[in-house]
Amino acid sequence: MTFRHCVAVDLGASSGRVMLARYDSKHRTLTLREIHRFVNCLQKTDGFDTWDIDSLEKDIRLGLKKVCNEGILIDSIGIDTWGVDYVLLDKQGQRVGLPVSYRDNRTTGIMSQALVQIGKSEIYRRSGIQFLPFNTIYQLRALTKQQPELTAQVAHALLMPDYFSYRLTGEMNWEYTNATTTQLVNINTDDWDETLLTWTGAKKSWFGRPSHPGNVIGDWICPQGNRIPVVAVASHDTASAVIASPLANKHSAYLSSGTWSLMGFESKMPYTTDEALAANITNEGGAEGRYRVLKNIMGLWLLQRVLKERRITDLPALIAQTEALPACRFLINPNDDRFINPDDMRAEIQAACRETDQPVPVSDAELARCIFDSLALLYADILHELANLRGEKFTQLHIVGGGCQNALLNQLCADACGIRVMAGPVEASTLGNIGIQLMTLDELNNVDDFRQVISANYDLTTYIPNPDSEIARHVAQFQPKRQTKELCA
Repeated sequence: MTFRHCVAVDLGASSGRVMLARYDSKHRTLTLREIHRFVNCLQKTDGFDTWDIDSLEKDIRLGLKKVCNEGILIDSIGIDTWGVDYVLLDKQGQRVGLPVSYRDNRTTGIMSQALVQIGKSEIYRRSGIQFLPFNTIYQLRALTKQQPELTAQVAHALLMPDYFSYRLTGEMNWEYTNATTTQLVNINTDDWDETLLTWTGAKKSWFGRPSHPGNVIGDWICPQGNRIPVVAVASHDTASAVIASPLANKHSAYLSSGTWSLMGFESKMPYTTDEALAANITNEGGAEGRYRVLKNIMGLWLLQRVLKERRITDLPALIAQTEALPACRFLINPNDDRFINPDDMRAEIQAACRETDQPVPVSDAELARCIFDSLALLYADILHELANLRGEKFTQLHIVGGGCQNALLNQLCADACGIRVMAGPVEASTLGNIGIQLMTLDELNNVDDFRQVISANYDLTTYIPNPDSEIARHVAQFQPKRQTKELCA
């Protein structure tokens, strides 16, 4: 067969897309077309920040039906989403309550309990995962302690992409790359860690053994009656994004830039040393047994909140105004946990500047400048940590995802990090999702083969560092952890 048509469902914390890929196996060309885009936002339910899971499923099905109604024969479907959040089911496979968002404050103080009762080094030795206050391990503890009546109804817990696959196929699956984000998978066995699960109060019977990307979960029956295989792709959106990052060699790092920024490198082995623990490095699962050694950064979430609060719709105009402002007048630590979900992001940024005896950003452009400069400097700080961890410097940084369209931030990143930046592709999560589907269909050999397809089909933009830039001169002075409560500490 010359052509393959694969559908990627790519859900982010603010929006979702159903994308159609067309792959020409003879010429190795790959094109994407957006079929359906929809909003994903939090809602308050019984005092919790929850996801409108039924609306999301409705939009997924609508997007799939749109493809089928065009008369296109779909070869496979794959679903990727953000990590850590889950859906609870009863014995009949029916949903129990609404899924609570990782941004809900129900986990406040729970990570501290785990550090005392289990021990930080013990948790890290078992999971190899970064300490984030909203990891699934702490969410489940909050669930079982705060909602025992609801907990008693639970028979299964599915992570977000696994839930949607279940709804399409009727088959349950626990995909490995997303499972590792829970901080509940044992890094040595690739199975759920019983000690950590016991601490949460959740039952191991709620979960099946994690499966690696590339297996067929089951079939979705389209309106025309065709059975279409649903593939377990690398269902954590960052895992998919890394697959589509055209990393040139071992000296290349990646930055998946969106609501969250995730900076790291690929490795065949995890890093769980005392140094890695001290730096709060995570070892999330990747495709083909690789590890995504990385660190989470709060990313463009801060900007997204400012845009929403200030009702700004013309982002290019704002960036143009921002570019005209002097650099590094206002600096914050974007990973300060005060920015996870404040009532007023603008006021929170201003307070952070005021508390550290800096000028206070007032205009929208000044707020954006503060965010961009601070992110670039934090990127440089973390890249330095990662290089020290592996004992080897990076020579190139690949920025993928929606944030790679921000030319100003890309150049600031290159200047601060002091290395060449390659930006693109924008739709990295979707493409990585498609890549695993094509491998499952025996159209591609492996991840490296797929990256050759990406390099041949997608143009990258290069940013050369300017060592004389203002932000480059501030790198040595920027010490975010000294003055703030680090999100990931």
